[in-house]
Amino acid sequence: MKKLKVTILLLFISVSNFAQEKDILFSLNGEPVSVSEFKRVYEKNLDLVDDEAKNIDKNLELYINYKLKVQEAYTLRLDTSKTYQRELKMYKEQLIAPYLQDKNFQKKQIQEAYKRTKEEVRASHILILFPKKKDKLDTIEMLTKLEDARMRILNGEDFGKVAKEVSEDPSAKINGGDLGFFSAFKMVYPFEEAAYKTELGQVSKPFKTRFGYHILKVTAKRKSKGEFEVAHILATDKSIIGKVKIDSAYQQLEKGKSFEEVVKLFSDDKGTSNKGGRLAKFGTGSMVEPFENEVLQLQNEGDYSKPFRTRYGWHIVKLIKNYPVLPFDDVKEELIRKVKSSGRGTFSTDVVVNRLKKEYSIKENEEVLTNILKGKDLFNDQVDLVTINEKKLAVKDFNAFSKYRKRTPIKQLYKEFLDQEILNYFKENLEKTSTDFKYTLQEYKDGLLLFDLMQQKIWNKSVTDTLGLKKYFETHKNNYKEASLNTIKGEVTNDYQKDLDNNWIKELRKNNVVKIRKKVLKKFKKIYNQ
Repeated sequence: MKKLKVTILLLFISVSNFAQEKDILFSLNGEPVSVSEFKRVYEKNLDLVDDEAKNIDKNLELYINYKLKVQEAYTLRLDTSKTYQRELKMYKEQLIAPYLQDKNFQKKQIQEAYKRTKEEVRASHILILFPKKKDKLDTIEMLTKLEDARMRILNGEDFGKVAKEVSEDPSAKINGGDLGFFSAFKMVYPFEEAAYKTELGQVSKPFKTRFGYHILKVTAKRKSKGEFEVAHILATDKSIIGKVKIDSAYQQLEKGKSFEEVVKLFSDDKGTSNKGGRLAKFGTGSMVEPFENEVLQLQNEGDYSKPFRTRYGWHIVKLIKNYPVLPFDDVKEELIRKVKSSGRGTFSTDVVVNRLKKEYSIKENEEVLTNILKGKDLFNDQVDLVTINEKKLAVKDFNAFSKYRKRTPIKQLYKEFLDQEILNYFKENLEKTSTDFKYTLQEYKDGLLLFDLMQQKIWNKSVTDTLGLKKYFETHKNNYKEASLNTIKGEVTNDYQKDLDNNWIKELRKNNVVKIRKKVLKKFKKIYNQ
């Protein structure tokens, strides 16, 4: 036992020392790749059960292939495209958000949330769940599955059919991925964002939530009718017995008996039978769809429906009151609370700003600042106003910030300006101050480029190159039980993509210089007993 403890301690010390070394593991066309970079990627696989996945040589080969593809993407200048830069900017903002702790997108987020409460979206989705043990290669595989599904849909296949075959959302087998109507705060924020930014009838690009990666199709949009207060009568027996019971209740209503009386006589919902059948106020997406559809058809307070069935049994529903979406000022405080707890970002707080003020060297030009706070016009707007560490901010920067806010007190404006610039400085320097953020952002940069390159080189070609696909099938016919390409096109296309990818890697290996430092590799393998 003592020997084991000493061995573990020595292993820990050797790993720690090795991590600090600046050794280069391999180079691509003279561009070095450090041990620490590969170590970071490799260690994502260590918790996998499969020993083969832990093999350092195989992982290194996969990583070299990955780096060759990424280098090719940079050579083709894919990183200069506006689409890439826009997506990278979006991902970078998402990555920065956790580091801001108590920050949010303030007024923009609140206004956006309010706008979305006024419009409802209906969407269907396909979900590829995160594996329990994730690594970078898993992410690429997940995105590949989604892009394949998306291409099938764009080529004319029914979304619901593809969802039933591909989606890992268990309910998709039944509903084809249809989630019904929803509005703000009903879905996790990245999903809501994608749904509201995708045009009617269009299919989104893959996007990420905490559950995995999705694509979605927006199938309908409508104005929100707000919230509803209703009462219902429920017969839980779904058979003909329940139908007879609910029909009897409906006949009593038609004869003039009050809804409350009929509820007491017939409803099986014990939680509401002593309250006249009243349910809590609700909005779209809170109830099962058949129930909501019946409520939406009731035009006037006091109207009640004919009997209808849901998975809970047979119902009659009565409209008590419709609550339209209120003016912004009436719901602002509620929106602020919901935004704080919805995962869409956190508010800027004095606590965080004050912490950064203590960490940074902030020097204000007292004379200039005094004049500004007194409301004096400064003819030289190039003069320095404040310096945050090495970053200088001139009067012109403050003027640009306050240009459209003349009615705001000048002291408040300056405080907001300084707080914002402190946060901007923090974000601008996060790659320098956080190694984790630096590596994660680089992974996103490279991953986005690789996705675009794979789309060009492999995925699009496998769909559009019908002659190549046919030739591949004819050459490898013995690998398939079916004799017709049309009946197993999906399977053949998948194999054709792998063949294209393998040939591409061979070409990259041939046209690029890869040098592995064998002594460094041997030393690295020794740490993990390989």
